Amino acid sequence: MTSSGPKGSGRTRKIRALAIIGVAVLCGGVLVANAHLVYVAVSSQPECVKPTQGDTTIAYRAAKPGC
Repeated sequence: MTSSGPKGSGRTRKIRALAIIGVAVLCGGVLVANAHLVYVAVSSQPECVKPTQGDTTIAYRAAKPGC
């Protein structure tokens, strides 16, 4: 009977390392996408879509042509 050692075979370690790298890349992608969404939300021009008050309701008008 052969012993594979305390940490398992080399193939198992490679698969585990690839899985960890894959999860890290996916998490990084999600973080970058969320950071982009926050950047766009903060840097947008909220004055381009101001609410207009009618009788008792508030309606949103179209953005100005310069926005």
